[in-house]
Amino acid sequence: MNNKLILNKQTTLNDAIRLLDLNGNGVLPVIDAKEKLLGLITDGDIRKAILNKNLDLEHIINKNPHKLHINISKNQIVSYLKKIHRRHIPLVDDDDKFIKVFTLDEIEFNLKTNWVIIMAGGLGTRLGKLTQDTPKPMLQVGNKPMIEHIIDMFTLYGFTKFMLSVNYKSEVIKEYFGDGSRFGIEVKYLEEKKRLGTGGALSLIDMKLNEPFFVTNGDVLSSLDYEKLLDFHINVNSVATMCIRKDNYQIPYGVIEIDNKSNIVSMKEKPIQEFFINTGIYILDPTVLSYVPNDEFFDLPSLFDILKNEKKVTKSFEITDYWIDMGTPSDYETIKKRWNYNE
Repeated sequence: MNNKLILNKQTTLNDAIRLLDLNGNGVLPVIDAKEKLLGLITDGDIRKAILNKNLDLEHIINKNPHKLHINISKNQIVSYLKKIHRRHIPLVDDDDKFIKVFTLDEIEFNLKTNWVIIMAGGLGTRLGKLTQDTPKPMLQVGNKPMIEHIIDMFTLYGFTKFMLSVNYKSEVIKEYFGDGSRFGIEVKYLEEKKRLGTGGALSLIDMKLNEPFFVTNGDVLSSLDYEKLLDFHINVNSVATMCIRKDNYQIPYGVIEIDNKSNIVSMKEKPIQEFFINTGIYILDPTVLSYVPNDEFFDLPSLFDILKNEKKVTKSFEITDYWIDMGTPSDYETIKKRWNYNE
């Protein structure tokens, strides 16, 4: 449905809540008497208002929402929604008149059968008090836990089968997601009785996998095209593909190069060194599971060393899209600011 809230002096918060409930998609367009789009209200906006004890409707409305023109193609809309990590967007005409809300639920996805394994059992010690009572993947980013954003990005590309590796505060994650049915996905759990690193939990998989599967750390967010990554992995005949990202570091000193006779060959003042980093996102073939030690601490990058020694094909896939690792409190603040801006 596309019930709209017409804003005037008589409009109340109760009107907004009633229409949100009728819409059933978690978003309510706000228009004026001439049907010009004034903003949006989401379920998340209402929850925030209640928590902040600020129920003034004018302050609840997002008056600068993302929007697109009604005449652009469906593929363009979907691409844009993936870019901004959203499931819905209002469409307007040349005069900014509201036409409809487009939601990804309107799209019939080509659902994939590949599994996605999210490593969500870490302690998050670098985040200090933030993870004292909450596992790191469950820290709020916008109006939902971080791990749910990771899941959302996969579901945008048709991946709906997830295994969550859990250990620290596992009951919080299991209670929130359950079997995944209320999110329209399938969720299974890999129960770590002890800390198994970023790869050891793969030995706990108790079902036969017949297709390549994704592995991602539970503390990284990216706008990566996961369908493109899967296609790349298959086309290059890789058994293990690691996503990498270019980074750099400026050396804070002048760097001197000398020869074997102590002659100065060159001088570079505070040069910038470029290098690639591991992003914590992988795609693996089921055959590599035989190289993962059973119920032992094992970091996933070690698997690539083993496979290299075994002369197996391993590849890298460069991420040029948005990517961030939530390792420190400052990283967490950066992620929250980005999502609050998008919302």
